[in-house]
Amino acid sequence: MRISARNQIKGTVIDVKKGATTAHVRVDIGGGQTVTSAITNEAVDELGIKAKDHVVVVIKASDVMIAVD
Repeated sequence: MRISARNQIKGTVIDVKKGATTAHVRVDIGGGQTVTSAITNEAVDELGIKAKDHVVVVIKASDVMIAVD
């Protein structure tokens, strides 16, 4: 796979929780850190994503926001 996004992190799927149309895929990226991705149920099915799969988290965002009280 070749992709232009530079923020790529290897990890292992912890679990996949499907909702009505969207699934939340939690990925262990090491060091006690977890990344959660919200993707369509269709994408989960097409990619065959399941717990313990090795995946690459690709992060492409135009904004990263931080808020404090």
